[in-house]
Amino acid sequence: MNQLQLETLVLGPVSTNCYLAKNRVFGAMLIIDPADRADAIARKISGMGGKPEAILLTHGHFDHIGAAQELKTRYGVPICALEKEQEVLSDPVKNLTCWNGSGYGLTADRLFADGEKLLLAGFSFALLHTPGPPIGSTCYYLPDEQVLFSGDTLFHCSVGRTDFPTGSMGDMHRSLHEKLFELPDETEVYPGHDAVTTIQYEKRFNPY
Repeated sequence: MNQLQLETLVLGPVSTNCYLAKNRVFGAMLIIDPADRADAIARKISGMGGKPEAILLTHGHFDHIGAAQELKTRYGVPICALEKEQEVLSDPVKNLTCWNGSGYGLTADRLFADGEKLLLAGFSFALLHTPGPPIGSTCYYLPDEQVLFSGDTLFHCSVGRTDFPTGSMGDMHRSLHEKLFELPDETEVYPGHDAVTTIQYEKRFNPY
C-alpha cells in the first residue's frame, strides 16, 4: 500500500490525462495513455526520477497514443494494450488518427487478455475489459492501491463517446454496471479526461 507516486499531464487537443505511475520502492514507472508531447512527458519522468518499464494504453484512440511510439523508442519499453484493441490501434479510421490529419497505425508489443493478472513496476494489476468506447477498451485496476485507470469508459459524472467505430452504448452500460461498479466504493478513479473521482461517487451521481 502507498507505493504509488502518481503524476498527471493534461495533453493534446482534447485535454487527455496522461498518467505517470512510479513505484516509490523500486523506482520503476508506467506511462499510461501518452497523449502527445513526448518531450514534456520525458521531462516529467526525469523530474520524478523514474525508470519507465512499459507504456499502457487504455484504448487506441489518437488522443491517447500520440507519443507512444516515440517514448517506446526513447526508453526501449513495450507498448501494451488489450488484445481486442489491436484492431483499432492498427486502423487509421478506427483509431481516429485520420481525423487528426496524420493517419497512422500502431502495433502493440504486448497484448493482454481480459481478466489477466499482471505484475508491472512492482504493482499488481487486474485488467478489466470494458468495451463501450472502442471494442478493446481496458481499465487497469490496482487493488492494493485502490486505484483504477478508467480511460474513456468512466469519467466524473459522465462516460466516453460511443459513436466512434466499434463503440456501443449497450456495451458501455454493461461495462459500468457489471464490472466497474462492482469494485470497492473507495476506489479512486483516474479517467482519460477531466477530474479524478471515486466509484462510490459515480454510483450515486453518474447519470449513466
